[in-house]
Amino acid sequence: MKNFVFPWRGAVAGLAGSLLLIANASAEDACGLCVKQIVTNSELATCFLDQYDQIAKSNGNAVVVDLSSCASRGIVEALPSPTKAPAEPDMQFMVSRLQLQCLKKQLEAPGVVLDPSATIQLDSCK
Repeated sequence: MKNFVFPWRGAVAGLAGSLLLIANASAEDACGLCVKQIVTNSELATCFLDQYDQIAKSNGNAVVVDLSSCASRGIVEALPSPTKAPAEPDMQFMVSRLQLQCLKKQLEAPGVVLDPSATIQLDSCK
């Protein structure tokens, strides 16, 4: 019975060590669930910038951004053009801390055009 338990303990210790190394490595790598781009407009961008300090205070390497409370209610938007409809803005998304800072910088950039909607690339924010 001892011979059976000893290899099992070694396997468990090796597996635990491997998982710990993987967890440490993945914490430093880019977030696997984080988005590569977002679609926003001036209203959501303003709301994001107003809430940035609160959003940035969250713990962890990945940050969940929820702007669903920012959308205006009661305003009926014009019907989209039949040729090309603007992309639907992202209300909820997950970004890394680096992407969060990068998004803020891109939204604060002079001359950025956000209406009717704009796609902000985040995959270069590493």
